[in-house]
Amino acid sequence: MSTQVLMPALSPTMTEGKLSKWLKAKGDAVKAGDVLAEIETDKATMEVEAVDEGVLDQILVAEGTENVAVNTPIAVLRGEDEAAGAAPAPAAKPSPAAAVQAPTPALPQIGGGSQKETGASSPSPDTGEGRGGGKPAAAPVAAEPEYSGPTATHTVREALRDAMAEEMRRDPSVFLMGEEVAEYQGAYKVSQGLLEEFGPDRVIDTPITEHGFAGLGVGAAFSGLRPIVEFMTFNFAMQAIDQIINSAAKTNYMSGGQMRCPIVFRGPNGAAARVAAQHSQCYASWYAHCPGLKVVSPWSAADAKGLLKAAIRDPNPVIFLENEILYGQSFEVPEDPDWIVPIGKAKVVRPGSQVTITAFSRMVGVALEAAELLAKEGIDAEVIDLRTIRPLDTATIVASVQKTNRLVTVEEGWPFAGIGSELAAAMMELAFDHLDAPVARVAGVDVPMPYAANLEKLALPQAPHVAEAAKRVCYR
Repeated sequence: MSTQVLMPALSPTMTEGKLSKWLKAKGDAVKAGDVLAEIETDKATMEVEAVDEGVLDQILVAEGTENVAVNTPIAVLRGEDEAAGAAPAPAAKPSPAAAVQAPTPALPQIGGGSQKETGASSPSPDTGEGRGGGKPAAAPVAAEPEYSGPTATHTVREALRDAMAEEMRRDPSVFLMGEEVAEYQGAYKVSQGLLEEFGPDRVIDTPITEHGFAGLGVGAAFSGLRPIVEFMTFNFAMQAIDQIINSAAKTNYMSGGQMRCPIVFRGPNGAAARVAAQHSQCYASWYAHCPGLKVVSPWSAADAKGLLKAAIRDPNPVIFLENEILYGQSFEVPEDPDWIVPIGKAKVVRPGSQVTITAFSRMVGVALEAAELLAKEGIDAEVIDLRTIRPLDTATIVASVQKTNRLVTVEEGWPFAGIGSELAAAMMELAFDHLDAPVARVAGVDVPMPYAANLEKLALPQAPHVAEAAKRVCYR
């Protein structure tokens, strides 16, 4: 079927431009990615690339034509087996802003729009209505089916390894790279056995240069592969922040949806044990701040496996935040290799009726411990494992707050501009009339992480801290 080639936009504000030069002639064979023409404005020049293969059947706008409106048909491509002059299929005509809109909203479109966070997400324009106005949260991502099949006890470390192995068997474009992932089998033995099974072409030891191998991974993703890039710790990913943010996160937007980056950046995040300030930081709110990224931070082994499989299959860059302390903890894990956990869906891990406690990663265990302390004092706490930080499943949290009328957020990162801050703002916008007390935040103490074990314990949230916050919002 013939298709129209439209005048593209160079920026969200561009409305027209000059078609300065045709680089293909009528009747030329064209492949996807071939440069058809050059367009320009007073600020920039851009090449128009073909997105399909075929034959350049008609040139509708002559070169040198000025003031060509964005989305005006400028040429017609026909299939190689079609007759010349066949009527083209009408092309979609998005607005100039929509053509370059970022693919991943900061929240699941609080206050307007629709949520398109799972699978092959596509650019969708913001409604311009903001997040206020008392509008309900968007329809939630569908939860994973209730699993009733066989399970086995695995550590988080084993679950992550199995997720990577299963996806590498399933898809030959998936590969793992990072420091010590091959011969040493991972700094934390997460990649144990993968080199033996898949060989050095798909399990690749890199030099100690995060900026370098993160860039290699991003380039491989641009070229159609699906890299898993392991950082020995996300503290070291600071060296690669330009590759992660400016290249992986932004290129889909900046290319108008033409260049996807299906890549997973994974490794331990947050505090471990006595490794001090430069190795103990939680980066959840850092990455969640950036459009174009998805941010996942699981607690249980089942979720670690199911979410990592979903992240590897996702067409967007995914930040997968693990925790060193959790690697050795054991949970029941579904044995079905096709079982995955959808990105963007929180999970109620302990039902309750009097106060909602949200947490992610290792803090879920702390929240559950706090809930047991509260139960001894007659307070029934509901605990929600966020699992995904971006897109954030506000619908599940709002539904819980509508029931409990109170919210306590828990995170090990610093309080200023943290995940708890975002949740507090979201509840003010989406559940204000249901709150019987201010949202309480429990976070790490606002200091660099101390080295001494006793001071480290004081710097991180503990179950009694969470229980005390819950009692405070319950006026107990």
